[in-house]
Amino acid sequence: MTLQSLSPPASESRRIAMGVLARAQRTELEASLGAHWPNLDCRVLRQPETGLVMLRGRIGGDGAAFNLGEATVSRAVIELPTGERGYGQVLGRDREHARLAAILDALWQKPETNEVVETSVLRPIRQRLATETAQTSAETAATRVDFFTLVRGED
Repeated sequence: MTLQSLSPPASESRRIAMGVLARAQRTELEASLGAHWPNLDCRVLRQPETGLVMLRGRIGGDGAAFNLGEATVSRAVIELPTGERGYGQVLGRDREHARLAAILDALWQKPETNEVVETSVLRPIRQRLATETAQTSAETAATRVDFFTLVRGED
């Protein structure tokens, strides 16, 4: 099953799930796999590897694109015995994290394991990310300074 063969809503849901797996901590993925699928058999199609990607940017979001810099990325591809292929890409050099993300991506695609991945793996990660975002926003708001201009009364 490829991403192109999925319907648009399913591919969007998968993109969101893969994004959550990429932002997860490795320990969260290890604990989830160990608790729910301790003896999972999968075939490695692409060994976990680390490389660089070019980051592109735009001034103001609509200006001409420019090369901003490079980022280290790790990726892996696995296949379950039932044929689902999982892809994992994460920022950084943690190859095992990429492999675990790929396994959970493949499990997310299986109808019989999708709900377990959503509730037991992705939901707690989303909650942690939301809490961290709220905390960062609160810390940022605490240092906010409002500037205003006084208008002189000369008519």
